[in-house]
Amino acid sequence: MLVRRIARPLLAAPFVYGGISTLRKPQDRVPGARPVVEKIAETADKQLPVEVPRDVEQWVKIDAAVKVAAGSLFALNKFPRLTAMVLSASIVPTTLAGHRFWEHTDPTERFGQISNFLKNSGLLGGLLLAAVDTEGKPSVGYRARRAARKAADNTEKSFEKAQKRAAKAQKKAQKRAKKVKS
Repeated sequence: MLVRRIARPLLAAPFVYGGISTLRKPQDRVPGARPVVEKIAETADKQLPVEVPRDVEQWVKIDAAVKVAAGSLFALNKFPRLTAMVLSASIVPTTLAGHRFWEHTDPTERFGQISNFLKNSGLLGGLLLAAVDTEGKPSVGYRARRAARKAADNTEKSFEKAQKRAAKAQKKAQKRAKKVKS
């Protein structure tokens, strides 16, 4: 559909541009990312058997590369549902790291951070819609339910046929038994 061909590149553009910009100068993003990376690493260390790297700049670069790769694939309509989910997962920590409006007291700065926070929330909403967009094709869940229903119907029909054959065989056996007795 034409709308998807236009909407996907538009939705992907901020991710690709932002990712390239961050890869060129990752040190600009490190201060904002530090509290989020530390919180994620601390939580992961408690739950995972291995220690998670704490190099903030490395995580910033990884996130930027993911945004460029997934954004490009999404814009080109390659694996759109998967790439939309990847971008969705990537935008949450980015938003929490880069637009911490609750930490600002200056009204102008706070307004700018709230605006960017809400912009990213809107992007997240668009990505979530894209992630569930089946392009008019039945979803996996629908196809699975349909296949299960079809299998159940076929099993029931086979069972009914088997019952009829068994009843028929039983009648034949009873007739033969009567003939043998007579």
